[in-house]
Amino acid sequence: MNSNPSNVMALTSTASNKKETVCIFGTGDFGRALAYKMIQSGYSVVFGSRQAQISSLIPKGAEVLSHTEAAQKAAIVIIAIPRQHYNFLLPLAEVLHGKVLVDVSNNLKLNQYSQSNAEYLAQLIPGAKVVKAFNTVSAWALQSGTLDASRQVFVCGDDKKAKQMVMDIVRALGLTPLDQGSLLAAQEIENYPLQLFPMWKFPIFLSLGLTAFFFFYCLIRDVIYPYVNEKKDLSFFIAISIANRICPVLALILLALVYLPGVLAAIIQLYRGTKYSRFPDWLDKWMLCRKQLGLVALAFAFLHVLYTLIIPIRYYVRWRINSRVISQVLNNRTDPFDNTSAWLSDSYLALGILGFFLFVLLGITSLPSVSNSVNWREFRFVQSKLGYLTLILCTAHTLVYGGKRFLYASSYRWYLPNAYMLSLIVPCTVLVVKFVLVFPCLDKPLTRIRQGWERNPRYSE
Repeated sequence: MNSNPSNVMALTSTASNKKETVCIFGTGDFGRALAYKMIQSGYSVVFGSRQAQISSLIPKGAEVLSHTEAAQKAAIVIIAIPRQHYNFLLPLAEVLHGKVLVDVSNNLKLNQYSQSNAEYLAQLIPGAKVVKAFNTVSAWALQSGTLDASRQVFVCGDDKKAKQMVMDIVRALGLTPLDQGSLLAAQEIENYPLQLFPMWKFPIFLSLGLTAFFFFYCLIRDVIYPYVNEKKDLSFFIAISIANRICPVLALILLALVYLPGVLAAIIQLYRGTKYSRFPDWLDKWMLCRKQLGLVALAFAFLHVLYTLIIPIRYYVRWRINSRVISQVLNNRTDPFDNTSAWLSDSYLALGILGFFLFVLLGITSLPSVSNSVNWREFRFVQSKLGYLTLILCTAHTLVYGGKRFLYASSYRWYLPNAYMLSLIVPCTVLVVKFVLVFPCLDKPLTRIRQGWERNPRYSE
């Protein structure tokens, strides 16, 4: 077979300053947007189309030719058409031999096909070097230039040189390529745009479930109970009072749930005597979404702060204060200053302020722009050491707030304790277990295990 001159175009085209010509099959929205961005970045773009005529929608500077002519002019061919139309490439198999085919397609639902679109394309044109890329970037973002929220471009392929060429184009467009390995990763990359906040599902559903539980719990204690037993209509508590009970409760519980899987993992490693045994799937998934759990907890903490700041301007609070003052005036009585109460009040507020400050610090350091500027040891110090300090301060804030109220019978309406008492169960459990794990008799073997030591090695040397 005679070699076509276009087929032997060097795959090291980035060696020169002049950028190569890129062919795009497909004149739809994404193909045009990608061509527009490439022309802006200095690339020559040629469209392969069934109708070799220039449309008003085609970006200025792009050339439109037949599929065969367009493919012959470029070493990189971007396939910007749906999978169901790939069959038109079969007559072009000889022209596409040795070229880099970039599959940018997506599906309508997760795992729509047993085989990824990129793998199907590689099977259809076996002589081409197929690379999966650009499917996570929208046409609107490319054309409008609003790429700040979607700069990452996942790239995978079996040919290293072909993949490097595509990654060079990604960088030239001002995007960030992420090498995902071989073409086997294409299925996962194609599913990514169809997933709605995959790492946020568990934290969001958990927080919604806990919110619903504590809402009805507080509704029973603070609204229904007074109405049934005292004929008081306190339904207005729903807007502020109940909300300001739920937010700190959820913030504390979710913060504790960020550190609970780490404690469970330590116990499992101590029990097994090795770090080379896989954790249960539920624990793996839990540990992967700890960052999201922490950010949701921080959101509830922010709401708690905002609700607390507006307490002095509430009509109910102002009415109670005025009624108390008038009552003292009419009775010619003044409540004496209680130094113990003053200490408890100031300590409660100070612990809350310090806890919230460290909470915000944890949230800031979890941002990619911040976490990328610190090394692993610094990041671990903030997220682990300061994280546990945050949990201690927030737990102490809740304990001081409650004081001796758990001893009063009035705190148990219909035998239901205050919501803040329930919020202390998980964090106190985490802190107690963590305190036990700090003992040298447990900390030393755990450190050795995490350094690679095994109690019962599988293979003896």
